Amino acid sequence: MNITYDYYRIFYFVAKYQSFTKAASILLSNEPNISRSIRNLEHEFGVSLFIRSNRGVTLTPEGEMLYSRIASAAVQIQDAEEELSASATLEHGTISISATETALNIYLSKKLRDFHTEYPGIRLRISNHSTPQAVQAVKNGEVDFAIVSTPAEIESGLKMVELKPFYEVLVGGRTFTALASQNLSLKELKNYPLISLSDTSMTRSFYRQFFLEHGAVLKPDTEAATTDQMLTLVKSELGIAFVPEPMAKELLERGELVQLHLQEIIPERSICLVYDRHRPLNTAARKFQQMLTKSAIGRPVSQ
Repeated sequence: MNITYDYYRIFYFVAKYQSFTKAASILLSNEPNISRSIRNLEHEFGVSLFIRSNRGVTLTPEGEMLYSRIASAAVQIQDAEEELSASATLEHGTISISATETALNIYLSKKLRDFHTEYPGIRLRISNHSTPQAVQAVKNGEVDFAIVSTPAEIESGLKMVELKPFYEVLVGGRTFTALASQNLSLKELKNYPLISLSDTSMTRSFYRQFFLEHGAVLKPDTEAATTDQMLTLVKSELGIAFVPEPMAKELLERGELVQLHLQEIIPERSICLVYDRHRPLNTAARKFQQMLTKSAIGRPVSQ
């Protein structure tokens, strides 16, 4: 049998959504045709690509290997098709962005709103990732670019440009109001319950290094998955936490949180654009990237 691109395209969408029904809907086909194509592909390779169950399908190890090889190509081909069909006035197109929670909250959401207002026909695909995951998505060609918060490590071929600096503040709930009048040292924070992001996050790594540089050890009492969770836990009087100042600003102004003051200066962090300098972008993604870099402070962070 002659395996054409259509078979790989069908496999890609079934694997991506773990559903024959969803793939059929996206491809404007029907489930029997999708199932038949997958069976033909499995027969041709002599392996099972999916584990089928009542809850849907999952990839076998062989399926995982195939998906890892074709996912980037499938996304690039899809982008090429969309770019060719887009008009010069940007009435159509898709932008795929991987963003960290902090980047989305304090920078990207407003930029997306402005862009969408000007180009409402452009579809936006936003993935919520950690900084390492977002950078990896760019490297794999799964997204057009990433908007991340530092610290970040990138490999050769990728470029990172600073878009916006930001600072973090130490905050506590109302029960810490009396403490707000003091100047605390990092070493003294061991006397108070500390809330932090997970041990694998770049933010945790950032603060671990910050503490070490001042002869202190970072030992959180509570770990949270997101900054929003941290803020909720702080409001619930479960401890104190370092959070981006823009995300805490309204809560501080309303008196729901209090800012605690440190003797040590928390280093500046940045929101950065990460992209593959060798990968061409579609018209819409290129236009949005230009909008971001035009208003950026433009300091190259790393090559």
